[in-house]
Amino acid sequence: MASNDKREAPSTGRLLVQGVSQAVGFFVGALLGRYLGLALGCDAFAPGSGYSSTAIIGIALIGLGGGAGLQAARIWYTRRYGDPRE
Repeated sequence: MASNDKREAPSTGRLLVQGVSQAVGFFVGALLGRYLGLALGCDAFAPGSGYSSTAIIGIALIGLGGGAGLQAARIWYTRRYGDPRE
């Protein structure tokens, strides 16, 4: 069942803003997660630590920070330009 409604594609500029904002949000969030891990003593990249529990916690904080930054960028984009799926 194909829908007959014609939606206009987002402009290239809007898509660029969306992509760059999400990339920056992910990167900044991952950096914040990294530094939070360092502040808590959970260095994900400590030499010689292997996959210790503190290294795993540090890796998880980096991932969570990156995901949170990405979600924050999506929220910012949606509030500023509207939902890109509509």
